[in-house]
Formats: sequence, structure tokens, C-alpha cells
Amino acid sequence: MKAVQIARDIVPIAEFKAQSASWLEHVRTSGHPVVITQNGRPAGVLISPEEFDRIQHQSLEFIRGEIRAGEAAIAAGRLYTSEEVKRHLEARRKIRKSLK
Repeated sequence: MKAVQIARDIVPIAEFKAQSASWLEHVRTSGHPVVITQNGRPAGVLISPEEFDRIQHQSLEFIRGEIRAGEAAIAAGRLYTSEEVKRHLEARRKIRKSLK
């Protein structure tokens, strides 16, 4: 995904409503997402269907990779009980508190 260009890719919602077809064309031709503002604050982001598909595919591949890594850890016997995890986290919290 291309970076948002502040001068070109941010539009108030009233302008977006009035010129939605041209903003859709802008997204398609530029490859840039468009940030739609409401009351001066970001309210939404418009991206192309292709970019949405790409992001969704990347997310699914990441999740599948994490599942495979977890399954490999289980197969290798690298397991922790919930009590072991709690003890480990508590020890880390104590270390962080002592550093403050």
C-alpha cells in the first residue's frame, strides 16, 4: 500500500459525499488510501478492493504461520501449563516494577 499523502489523500466527509465517484477513481488510479474526516478527525479509510484482498491474504497467511509454529511447538513438546505461564508473567512484572 502506498503512503497517505496529506495534501492529496485526506478529504472531509462532505466533500467525499459530493464527489464520491472521483474519490473512488483517485483510490483506483493512485493506489493511495483516502482518509475521510468528520469534524476534523479521521473517521474512515477508503482502499481499493485489491488492497483489501492483499491485506486480508497477508493476515490469513500470518495466522496460518502462527498456527503452524504452535503445532510444531506442541509436537516438539514445548508446552507450558497455565500455572507456569502465570508464574513467568508474575516474575516479569516484579522485575519491571523494580526497574521503575
